[in-house]
Amino acid sequence: MSILSTELLGHIYSDRWLFKDLSFGIQKGDRVALVGINGTGKSTLLKILAGIETPSLGKVVSERGINIGYLEQDPKFEGLTTINDFVFSVDNEQQQLIKEYERLIEMDPIQEEKLAEVTEKLSASNAWEYEYHIKTVLSRLGLKNLDQEIKDLSGGQQKRLALAKLLINEPDVYILDEPTNHLDIETIEWLEKLLTTKQKTLIFVTHDRYFLNNICTEIRELDKGKIYTYKGKYDNFLNIKEEREAGESIALERNQNLLRKELEWMRRQPQARGTKSKSRIDAYYDLEEKTQNKNVKESVQLSVKISRQGGKILEVNNLSKSFNKHVIIDDFSYTFKKGDRIGLAGKNGTGKSTFLNLITGILEPDHGTVVKGETTVFGYYRQLGLKLNENERVIDIVKNIAEFIKMANGDLISASQLLTHFLFPPEKQFGFVSKLSGGEKKRLQLLRVLITNPNFLILDEPSNDLDIDTLNVLEEFLENYSGVLILVSHDRYLLDRLTDQLFIFTDSPELKVYNGNYSDYKIEQELEEKEAKERTTKNNKQDIIIEKPVLKVQENVITFKEKQELKALEKEIPQLEEKIQEKSETMNTVSDHNLLIEIAQEVETLNKELSQKEERWFALLEKEN
Repeated sequence: MSILSTELLGHIYSDRWLFKDLSFGIQKGDRVALVGINGTGKSTLLKILAGIETPSLGKVVSERGINIGYLEQDPKFEGLTTINDFVFSVDNEQQQLIKEYERLIEMDPIQEEKLAEVTEKLSASNAWEYEYHIKTVLSRLGLKNLDQEIKDLSGGQQKRLALAKLLINEPDVYILDEPTNHLDIETIEWLEKLLTTKQKTLIFVTHDRYFLNNICTEIRELDKGKIYTYKGKYDNFLNIKEEREAGESIALERNQNLLRKELEWMRRQPQARGTKSKSRIDAYYDLEEKTQNKNVKESVQLSVKISRQGGKILEVNNLSKSFNKHVIIDDFSYTFKKGDRIGLAGKNGTGKSTFLNLITGILEPDHGTVVKGETTVFGYYRQLGLKLNENERVIDIVKNIAEFIKMANGDLISASQLLTHFLFPPEKQFGFVSKLSGGEKKRLQLLRVLITNPNFLILDEPSNDLDIDTLNVLEEFLENYSGVLILVSHDRYLLDRLTDQLFIFTDSPELKVYNGNYSDYKIEQELEEKEAKERTTKNNKQDIIIEKPVLKVQENVITFKEKQELKALEKEIPQLEEKIQEKSETMNTVSDHNLLIEIAQEVETLNKELSQKEERWFALLEKEN
């Protein structure tokens, strides 16, 4: 039975139907990925499902008492001042108790009587495990100063705050619009694990193909106003979609041939039109509607001229930069070569954007030099995007740079023709920027970067808000791009496909160079962690020979030893869960503050152990299947 469904749903935007007569349901435990090109109405559909927007036609039906959580692309925080105000809901008693408890333990001196009173209430409401959950979520999403004002947060921090609130509230249905935007790769991997536990129900839009493949149980494609459902992962969707489109192409060709015959029939003896079969006339008009504009398959075509590149490209010598005595980069040197394809990897806030601003001259280094070659032309697509005048027409955005643009084959095309290549039809070209979707604005910004003919292309999170189809075309363009490429992205698929070298940013100011893509790096990291653990237990085990595996992706076949480990984990995990439950129940009967802290720390340690075992269990289960 569906806990959330639509009945003949339709919606008009800017005088056109985004979709019409959509009827589908979502059952408990479904994890549905919504895909489709930018501008088809994915975000609008999510808003309607969340009750944020009212549909033009039809309705949304939800199970009585169901709690729906919605993460929008650009969150709003009207009437709220601090992170504390937003995270802890006034109408949630447990959250308010936790907020008061956190306030009291930060006081100096501690108000013992008040703290004891709040502690007793926390125990009575079974809130200790919930407090651990809240702390974990906030910490993972980099939100530590709860007194910080929301207006001082960056756009990325605000998106993470909105996601944190949603995860803390644990709704019955999660509706997520680009949840991986502004998250680093480690946090995305943590989020994947969190969303796939406890049979959560999700419908989400994402451009991240690894995230999509790891999360979804089915895919629903919004295409030309209709919904198509595909069971299984994204890879399965691509295969079935190709078969569907091939079938539609054959049917279209057949209908077009039939339409030509029927058109001849309609044109014959016009004076006797009234005597023609009404059913056949109606059938003709139905056929005409089915074939109209269906043979045009929209796609983005990226092909622009690249400026000639000389022998000297860019030299970075002993580069150092710090902010408020915090060293971000220390004594880094590198000489860029023709064909370099470099990915920047690291957590948010470790200095990736700072490095890009240093090499492009936006920031001055504290020490060292950046020497640019005479023929080097930067094309810098920044994470926050270029500022677009919302009241300007789309075509003027391009014309402000050039009326005519030289393509890779030497042809000159007009600004209007180039926009058409980028899926901006005439009606959108002469419309205002404010009417574009978030993804369409990103596509326009990317176009503005490419038409400057750069031979040193820097892309800082280019995948945010772009649809997967556009990303596929961007990847094909970048695979054939002959200039230097620097890519910052949380999209692991993009990094793997487009880069063969990484600059690794960590909490240390020492910038490391790694030869290989992200998957290679991740495998090596996991192997090093595994070997470190094995070394710590070596004294307790005799006659163990540790062979260092080859740093390549091995065949996904489970060994006999791993099967035994899987069986053991299936026993250990329930035992751990039972132990955590017992400790949590004990906390509800204890009033001594010090003892409570001790038990809470034990629960935290057990939860971490449980998380590690569940992670290993998932990995082994995937290999077995």
